[in-house]
Amino acid sequence: MGTLLTFEPPAPRLRAAVLERCGVDVGETAAGRAIRDEIAYYRAHLHEGGDAAGLAALRLASAEAMRPALGLDVTGPVLTELLLAALRFHALPGVPGALRELRGLGLRLVVVSNWDVSLHERLAETGLAELVDGAVASAEAGVAKPDPAIFARGLELAGAGPEEALHVGDSLVEDGEGARAAGIRAVIIGRDISSLAQLRSYSSLG
Repeated sequence: MGTLLTFEPPAPRLRAAVLERCGVDVGETAAGRAIRDEIAYYRAHLHEGGDAAGLAALRLASAEAMRPALGLDVTGPVLTELLLAALRFHALPGVPGALRELRGLGLRLVVVSNWDVSLHERLAETGLAELVDGAVASAEAGVAKPDPAIFARGLELAGAGPEEALHVGDSLVEDGEGARAAGIRAVIIGRDISSLAQLRSYSSLG
């Protein structure tokens, strides 16, 4: 998120999904609060979604975090449906083209992300899976950025040593400090990697 992917504003989508599924307009404020509560819960517990069973439980618990704000008398599975309907991911502008150019230079590209096991689904549905050589989700690895151990997993997938690698991300701590602790050069960007020249200016790529 913030480097390769983003999502449509989820609160309006949640409000619309509730209206369609339940016939209730919860309003903008309640929908926004519900999404904030869900995000807070998810971020604190995403490590629990390391396999299919864990992911299902994580989604259900994250959806339940929305219940107080929404005030709906529905089952947990219905709340989960509403949550999933609110989340629509897409690649940031320019990212697919930049990844193609980087691969054209003969580079191996690996995603390292603090995410649950559905990271692979998100990359596939946004068309990015075919543009990278692998992905490491923190929930699968059992360790999260900025711990250097997750970067080591990424290096294994890339078949590279830390001195050969460059990590690109949007967080000074998770991406910058984490990569450097693993001995990897880091580039912190403000929005996306739409400009290949931007990466070349910070590295010896190309």
